[in-house]
Amino acid sequence: MARIAVLCGTGMSAFASQLVSVSGAAASTMRVDSEWGQVPATLVSIDDDEVLIIDRHHSDSDLRTPPHRIEHRANVHAAVSFQPKLVLSINSVGSMCEDIPPGVIGVAADVLDLAVRPWTFHDDHATHTDRTSCFDSLASKTCAKTLEVIQGQVATNLVVAQCVGPQFETPSEIDALERLGADVVGMTLGPESRLVGERGFPHVALVCSSNWAAGRTPGYPEAEIDHDTVDAMAATMRERIGECVKALLS
Repeated sequence: MARIAVLCGTGMSAFASQLVSVSGAAASTMRVDSEWGQVPATLVSIDDDEVLIIDRHHSDSDLRTPPHRIEHRANVHAAVSFQPKLVLSINSVGSMCEDIPPGVIGVAADVLDLAVRPWTFHDDHATHTDRTSCFDSLASKTCAKTLEVIQGQVATNLVVAQCVGPQFETPSEIDALERLGADVVGMTLGPESRLVGERGFPHVALVCSSNWAAGRTPGYPEAEIDHDTVDAMAATMRERIGECVKALLS
């Protein structure tokens, strides 16, 4: 039996339903306790395999927790308490790279996280975790092969810049991030990669290009970024993400 824990957000509210549509799949809901609060999760059983899906933006109301207020420790604790063979992060990003236009899924290779707020499970005793290789190479290659077949192309070795949000970035900020080596930008992968790394679980991150980064829309650098449009674009990639999950399980 294979187990995968999935952390997802923008555009992925129906991801569990997407997986359940697979023949022989079933789903159940649960709440996972942690010292940082309860985390609602959906367990999808596919034959003998299991996928635990956590919406990182969950809240106790109909509202969605904004990225700067997410309690990443609770989410990652819930994910790894499942004892998965792998943690998969699905992140909606803005692209500053022609190789990954909106509507295309890529594979993260590294994170550029210069955010001021620290994220750690170790507040009482100094514990330093190596981050030379944030993401599992075999899982990343598996996803890349799957996406190449489905999409006809795949951007790998992507560097994901971490910004705190909830506002989108300015064109000048995007220019600076690109000069620092980033290919795409998001608001959640930085903390997740840090905390999953501290827990020592293999981690893979798929980045869903949901919009051009600020100032990067071809022929229209003044184009504004609308979150509803971003969410709708990310939702179109659910089926491809599902295929990657099935490939990882196998």
